[in-house]
Amino acid sequence: MLRRTFLGASVAALALSAGLAAAQDASGPKTFYWISHGSPADPVWTYFLAGAEQWATDTGQTVNTSFHSNDVPSQQEAVRAAIAAGADGICSTSPDPGSMVDVVKEARDAGIPIVNFNTSDDAPDWNAYVGGDLHEVGRQWAQYLVDHQLVKEGDFVWMPVEVPGASYGVEEEKGIASVFEPMNITWEVTDSTLDQAEVITRMTDYMTANQGKVKAIIGLGDMVTGSIKRVFDQAGIAPGSIPVVGWGNSLDTTQEVMDGYVNAAMWQDPQATSYFCLSALLMESSGVPIGFDIITGALYEKDTAQVYSDIMSAGN
Repeated sequence: MLRRTFLGASVAALALSAGLAAAQDASGPKTFYWISHGSPADPVWTYFLAGAEQWATDTGQTVNTSFHSNDVPSQQEAVRAAIAAGADGICSTSPDPGSMVDVVKEARDAGIPIVNFNTSDDAPDWNAYVGGDLHEVGRQWAQYLVDHQLVKEGDFVWMPVEVPGASYGVEEEKGIASVFEPMNITWEVTDSTLDQAEVITRMTDYMTANQGKVKAIIGLGDMVTGSIKRVFDQAGIAPGSIPVVGWGNSLDTTQEVMDGYVNAAMWQDPQATSYFCLSALLMESSGVPIGFDIITGALYEKDTAQVYSDIMSAGN
């Protein structure tokens, strides 16, 4: 596998702009596929999709999009359908670690560039990756709690997630473990499903039963982190009494940060992630190799939460 340089989003933007200029000179529109393991009911995926749609509008290229709600065989078949259709390039997430090895190989063998976005997975031979470093994201959450003295040795941390075993939660937990294990901090990951009402019910039940035990919460997904206020209100928990960190790609979460329910949240740059992924494919399909990964994301607190709220409000 090619060894690549890792660039931040701002640096990558300059590199991609040069490649896009060259790629735009290619004759005729091309057809790209944007394939997500996410659910259209998950608010964060609205922003990822908006980035793909904006890119298509800006460039005049065709982008076929699909959601697969963590159905691995369905997503694998979507990639194969794109290959069979002669796609000019494919942006795909990874629903589970290693699950896309075969179909990525099939795309590469067919001469079709395929870029991993949103959920990193080193097992397949992708052309590149665009999105957050999930291991680093998890480490930052845990380190934030430690650095701000919100957890200490021997504490217990609850980590709700929408889908058990999904690659994003698995990678995030590894990063968290790198900080917590040396401090003998223990944790439990519980699943909540992709139904918002069910998420709130399950989380409320857990907090009602374990409120005295939980010293901090890390939301491993946007839907669970965005449900904290409603869960705390229903369980009778005062905002700020239990520290919370997690994903911050929804208006619900930015408001929770501003209202003191969530201490710090991670912005994933969802629109930019899709935009960069498709830009990379356009370059690759025009003979300009991307040659690097693009890492996105920023941890924000109350003082900058309004910035991200404004970005998401503009996308609605």
